Amino acid sequence: MQKIDFDEAVEALVRKDERYRIGAYHFLRDALDHTLRKSRGEGQAEDRHVSGKELVHGIREYALKEFGPMVMTVFEEWGILSCADFGEIVFNLIEARVFGQTEDDRKEDFAGHYDFQEAFVEPFLPRDQVAR
Repeated sequence: MQKIDFDEAVEALVRKDERYRIGAYHFLRDALDHTLRKSRGEGQAEDRHVSGKELVHGIREYALKEFGPMVMTVFEEWGILSCADFGEIVFNLIEARVFGQTEDDRKEDFAGHYDFQEAFVEPFLPRDQVAR
């Protein structure tokens, strides 16, 4: 099987599905790498499969580390408005044969894990401004 070039695949995906920008795909790949590195530190196999739940939580951690209080601005620019968008991006990459899929993987695995306001805005608000 011929290896798919990530950049070429992403350019084709962005032309086909205009909801997400190129940066979103590159960020997701980097966040996947982050999630895999973190799980290896916890005794997991090197090339193991990452579930949707594991990935969205790895994405949250990586996004906060990379973008700090600018996460929401960056995500909105890329067309990412909820955890479900990560599932859409992953499945676009699966369709392009860049990522693999198990029979248990579904887009729905990515939805509803956290609220973006709580995950990406509230950590940077003064304590007296955090919604309770």
